[in-house]
Amino acid sequence: MKTSAHTQVRKRPVNLTLNEDLVLQVRQLTPNLSGVVEELLIEFVEREMKRRCEQSQQLEATIALWNAFEEQHGAFADEYSTL
Repeated sequence: MKTSAHTQVRKRPVNLTLNEDLVLQVRQLTPNLSGVVEELLIEFVEREMKRRCEQSQQLEATIALWNAFEEQHGAFADEYSTL
């Protein structure tokens, strides 16, 4: 796992409910469960932020295409409008 500047940030205690067997297995691999969880959370946040940014860009591109189509061809409902 990569190290991060996040290690310089003030820490705060939180309560987690974890599978007891999993915790026992992790304890055999590392004495620093908090550090492992923190690194995994950092990776999750980075991945999720990237995914949401990409999703937002795709949405903006789709809206731009739809608006261009409507500008060129009009809305499908225009010929059926009763207004």
